Amino acid sequence: MYGKATETAFAAVSRLAEVYDGGKTRLSAKQIAESRGLQRPFLGKILSALAQAGLIEGTRGPGGGFALIHHPREITLYDVFRLFEREDNSDRCPFGGGICGSDDNCPLHDRMANVRKATDKLLQETTFDVFRLAYRKNAGKADWRLADKADPSK
Repeated sequence: MYGKATETAFAAVSRLAEVYDGGKTRLSAKQIAESRGLQRPFLGKILSALAQAGLIEGTRGPGGGFALIHHPREITLYDVFRLFEREDNSDRCPFGGGICGSDDNCPLHDRMANVRKATDKLLQETTFDVFRLAYRKNAGKADWRLADKADPSK
């Protein structure tokens, strides 16, 4: 569905969303990498791209680090996704190569199109605030997965 750059960017932005407090708390690239199991050199490139896009800011020196520029509820998954993935708005068959005819689609064409629409909707409607809220709900533990386990309604 998406590549390593997008995956790394989602991980970094979600971690910054967890600790968001208006920019007071800043995390170093090392802290982000360790908390998400990311490779630091590659993460550095991703953080640079996120900063150039105006999603995060970084400061050097003591007390420096990275923080979100906007509240996590203002940043969608799509905002990050579009930085690292090429959009394909065509109606081409996901199997390519002319498998679908001009009148008849292959047996999976419509199902795959529906998956793509659902994914697009998820990316455009979901904000990184879900990570901030889960982190807070889980008493500040970085492992947000525990928040879902603690709530039997999910």
